[in-house]
Amino acid sequence: MVPVVVYSVLRLLLFGAALGVLWLAGLRGWLLVLVAAVLALMLSYLTLRGPREAASRYLAERAEHRARTGERFSREIEDDAAAEDAALDSASDGTPPSGTARTASDEVTPVDRPEAPPAR
Repeated sequence: MVPVVVYSVLRLLLFGAALGVLWLAGLRGWLLVLVAAVLALMLSYLTLRGPREAASRYLAERAEHRARTGERFSREIEDDAAAEDAALDSASDGTPPSGTARTASDEVTPVDRPEAPPAR
């Protein structure tokens, strides 16, 4: 599993645990959420060092890979975007995208628009 997801889930669990403990202690309202968030922040800093460092390494490696290859997104997303661009380009040229054939239902018909009332 991606380390960033693991770290995020652990932080949410800490927040939920702090929320539950403080609610059982009698704290209610917006103060409950605020104190639970601060408590979860402190606890995550103290207890989640390993997952935080793993997430940091993961993000640094991704940034380094992007800088080295010049890719902004994953290979699959780049390929999808290229295929979509090719389909849009061919549609604007009036030619079907590669691997498809035009049918009679592909014909473009003008849209009937109501005329504006005459100006007085």
